[in-house]
Amino acid sequence: MGHQVRPCDVAIGLGSHDLGVATFAAELYRAGFFPTVVFTGGNSPTTAARFPRGEAVHYREQALELGVPGEAILLETRAGNTGQNISLSREVLAGAGIVPASVLLVSKPYMERRSYATARKLWPEVEVVCASEPLRFDDYVKSIGDEKLVVDMLVGDLQRVVDYPKLGFAIKQDVPEDVRAAYASLVQDGFTSRLVAS
Repeated sequence: MGHQVRPCDVAIGLGSHDLGVATFAAELYRAGFFPTVVFTGGNSPTTAARFPRGEAVHYREQALELGVPGEAILLETRAGNTGQNISLSREVLAGAGIVPASVLLVSKPYMERRSYATARKLWPEVEVVCASEPLRFDDYVKSIGDEKLVVDMLVGDLQRVVDYPKLGFAIKQDVPEDVRAAYASLVQDGFTSRLVAS
């Protein structure tokens, strides 16, 4: 999204297969960008083996190891998709007496646009700032260690950016024609494991 990271009332670390989300959230916490972080996520087919106790739990453990105090971390352990990440995190925050005016969404690099579009739809009254680990694509692939998984996830994420506004899950985002053409080419080449049935 190209957002400038700035102080926000809270952060939400969106669960996934990428432990770098928790690592970067811890870095931003230590830099003073927010006082409280919600780690959100249960499990998905992509994460069940990698994070057997659930995405949020493993993210919390990573953040604790990196110096984030336990009292600064809230957990949401049921979410199975981005919409639930947002809505259930909002409930966790409300339960802790926190009603933020601004939220820093920390996600995988290629998930910023979808998380932004989802949060704007489901939580329109908050200001949303997106952040992700600043990695070049090749470095990101190396950090995950599975090139096909990363490309499959990119393709699936773009499909959701395009389709979810029609289903009422997110606000509409502009998708340039060259991006749509690259998506079609990747689908044709078999990068389809993360597509949802349309």
